[in-house]
Amino acid sequence: MKSNKSLKDVLESFRSGGISLDEAEVQISGLRVENIGDFARIDLGRNMRCGMPEVILAEGKETGHLIEILMHITKSGERCLATRVSEEQSAAIIESCEKSGISVDYNPVARTVVLSDGMPPGKTGGVVAVITAGTSDARVAEEAKVIAEEMGCTVKTAYDVGAAGIHRLFPAMKEISDASAYVVCAGREGTLPTVIAGLVDKPVIGVPVSVGYGYMGKGEAALASMLQSCAVITVVNIDSGFTAGAFAARIANMVKNK
Repeated sequence: MKSNKSLKDVLESFRSGGISLDEAEVQISGLRVENIGDFARIDLGRNMRCGMPEVILAEGKETGHLIEILMHITKSGERCLATRVSEEQSAAIIESCEKSGISVDYNPVARTVVLSDGMPPGKTGGVVAVITAGTSDARVAEEAKVIAEEMGCTVKTAYDVGAAGIHRLFPAMKEISDASAYVVCAGREGTLPTVIAGLVDKPVIGVPVSVGYGYMGKGEAALASMLQSCAVITVVNIDSGFTAGAFAARIANMVKNK
């Protein structure tokens, strides 16, 4: 995704002839909604209006419709991210991108695809840390990492440093101490976000992961534990790596732009 454009950027584009007066007006208003057939309304003004890109949830979408949406956004000049992409969907997307000359980056762990012109997203200077309790939490952590990077942040990671072997955490914390926000993914009893929040003076976002079995398995115990945390943390829904990564990136970018 492009960094959130400033009013100055839009006016410069108009002055140089890159966009028309009408296009400048639409971009300034942040209300760029475009229809695709009768099945989708694409919010191309979200980045301008909210500082937050339009991100497509692939899960549950018919593959042909999904590809049309992604192509439409990319051809409008925006980077385009889709989450929860199945293997079958990713194969079809990659094939379509190759035919259209569009660059595509597929992350099979995060289950994300990013479509672009091949150029990386602009850097904002914001720094986000993404941490996991165990290796089973990596799929959710990687989703958080992808969206934070797409929002211009540098993402530093510390994976597999959970409470069951807490001595692994302390050396890793030194390498991510400059982060402005911490995304902490944990399943089972979900202890790690509380531990991290007791060590840092920055916002901590707890992400319960659907790892665990038996009574209150599949992330339910982790969610309950994080909601009852004695430390000050923010908690998102089970497996909501996207939400956590985007929220952390917003914090980091606001800190950098102060």
